[in-house]
Amino acid sequence: MPTSLRSRLNELASSFASSVLDAIRGSSVDELVTESSGTSSRGAPRAVERAPAARSRRRGGRLPRRSEGDIANVIEQIAGLLRQRKGGLRAEQIREELGLLAKELPRPLKEGLDAGRFHKSGQKRATTYFIKSAGAVKGRAARGGASARPKAPAKPAKRGRRRGKRGRPTEKPTEKQMERRDAGATNGSAQA
Repeated sequence: MPTSLRSRLNELASSFASSVLDAIRGSSVDELVTESSGTSSRGAPRAVERAPAARSRRRGGRLPRRSEGDIANVIEQIAGLLRQRKGGLRAEQIREELGLLAKELPRPLKEGLDAGRFHKSGQKRATTYFIKSAGAVKGRAARGGASARPKAPAKPAKRGRRRGKRGRPTEKPTEKQMERRDAGATNGSAQA
């Protein structure tokens, strides 16, 4: 019985293939060219069903290259979000609110901080981002761009013994050591 099924399938496949070849042979070259170029027989372009060109959300791998405009747009979105939240947001909260991947956020955050759009406090995962208030920016401009924190005074130069290899204090050679060194230099040159 399996051989009869196999032979029946082979007959159907060969008849299908011969029917397709007959249809191709019976058509004109113009029809073949228009069908292969993606237009219908009436000359109108065929509708190609594709997913909308949305940002690809791949799990692993590199991000697609983003333009400066794309990054500026994300910075604007972050600034708008931080304006709404006076208490500030952590990076993971910003990411969830904007629907971004973890890889997409570090560069816009860094550029926004560098540009002075927002500031941060805390460290590592506890870092909270805040929008810069207009008063803080005006105050800095009035001070001539000086930072809010005063600079630490310069440390005085260290005084004491000079240190040699391995951190041990060096001592001035005694006269005896100097004589030995000079005698060794003259003996070596005399022998040569």
